[in-house]
Amino acid sequence: MLRQEPKQISFHSELYNKIPENHMLKKVSEVVDFSFINELLADTYCKNFGRPAKEPEMMCKILFLQHLYNLSDERMEAEGNLNLVFLYFLGLNPEDKLPDKSLYSKFRTRRVGEETLDEILEETVRQCVEHGLIESTGVSVDVTHIEANTIKKVPERIMKHLARKIIKNYEQETGEMLEGTPEVPEYKAIEDHNEAKAVMKDYLVTIIDKVENVGQSQGSETLESIQKAKEILEDPKFLNQKGVRSLIDEDARVGRKSKTQSFYGYKTEITMTTKERMITAVRTENGSYMDGNHLNSMLESTKELGINITEVFADKAYFRKQILDALEEMKITPYIPVNPLIYRIDESKYTYNKDADEWQCTHGNTTENKKHFTTNSKNGITEGYKYYFEIKQCKACPLHDECAGKSARKILKLGKNTTEFYEISQYQKTEAFKEKYKERASIEGKIGEVKRFNGLYRARGYGRLRVSKQSKLTAIAANLKRIAALVS
Repeated sequence: MLRQEPKQISFHSELYNKIPENHMLKKVSEVVDFSFINELLADTYCKNFGRPAKEPEMMCKILFLQHLYNLSDERMEAEGNLNLVFLYFLGLNPEDKLPDKSLYSKFRTRRVGEETLDEILEETVRQCVEHGLIESTGVSVDVTHIEANTIKKVPERIMKHLARKIIKNYEQETGEMLEGTPEVPEYKAIEDHNEAKAVMKDYLVTIIDKVENVGQSQGSETLESIQKAKEILEDPKFLNQKGVRSLIDEDARVGRKSKTQSFYGYKTEITMTTKERMITAVRTENGSYMDGNHLNSMLESTKELGINITEVFADKAYFRKQILDALEEMKITPYIPVNPLIYRIDESKYTYNKDADEWQCTHGNTTENKKHFTTNSKNGITEGYKYYFEIKQCKACPLHDECAGKSARKILKLGKNTTEFYEISQYQKTEAFKEKYKERASIEGKIGEVKRFNGLYRARGYGRLRVSKQSKLTAIAANLKRIAALVS
């Protein structure tokens, strides 16, 4: 049962006068009214029956403090009972005690969902807009990597654990030993990794077939473990080590930081105002997530907060045709460097004339016509244009043999968007773009801050949902810190 109780009416509340007026939590309390949380979570409580529940506003504030100061449940309870400013921020009297630490995880998992945290984040930003603290029209977007709270395992080891779990569940539920099971192969002794995977797959399939062929009916846990093993084996990414890498955290995936660096865990995408450095939207996916897939929804959410977006700053991972087109449709100016993986043209050798739609090489030879082409490959259909240089010019060129080879003339093969990207690349070489793009640096500092001081470098739990909640709570905590700074 949710019951509203009066706050800070004790005689000892006079002690709160000792808190400096410029303290961060006191500044936040002056600007943000968190009472909306009670109404937001009211439907998750019974109105008329049961014991009086702890106030949702206070419980949410406890979670904010945990992520603001990077405190565990145990440390939060211990330090919170002794910290005067914590008690003030929570709306308690100095002699009151914080709820037991066991309630924190229950509240976090049962009462607070992803959508709830999104609404809390958005409402705090909306109140800042109403107070005039946010006036920026530019936003920066970037992705940060979060390490999983477990180690990644090779497929052989996972298949070994799956087989062991099936056998264990069968024996517990039937009360009998599974007769005739083959010995577990020593996969570590097999030098060929592909052979080791094949051996362990055969072993797991043998265990599944043996349990299924036993005359006795299996219990629910045995059937569930068999079904999970089949689903994992049927995933083509599994044996290629791009699928499940842990049975503790099945959502975590291997991702790339760069061509030479990989990580195992999750990606969190963050949108932030460039001037005030206030986080407006957060989305979390597994490590294989492609940067920018949530950009449209994050920008729309930011607009709904009353922020007029006219500029977007991002790194080269966001330089994709569909993103650029979406920003153009929303009448937003993109400040995104060209991606060399997408825009592949050696500008030291070729220049483009947009009006004549022709390319020119360094020796002054120009293209005379072009043809559209499509090719099929393992990555799908590729289309673009072939630009043909004038034959007489090419034959007379001293670099003909080096440039055109055995062909009579040079043929320049380009992607269908290369000419459009060329114009963008030319603008990005100007001092105006370089100076403007410096505004993006603020999000790098913000990401470094939340990873170093708020614990976002590593997941605190298992599964995408828990990591997503962690990311959103961290964003709220980081915003509270910024609100205090903006007010000061």
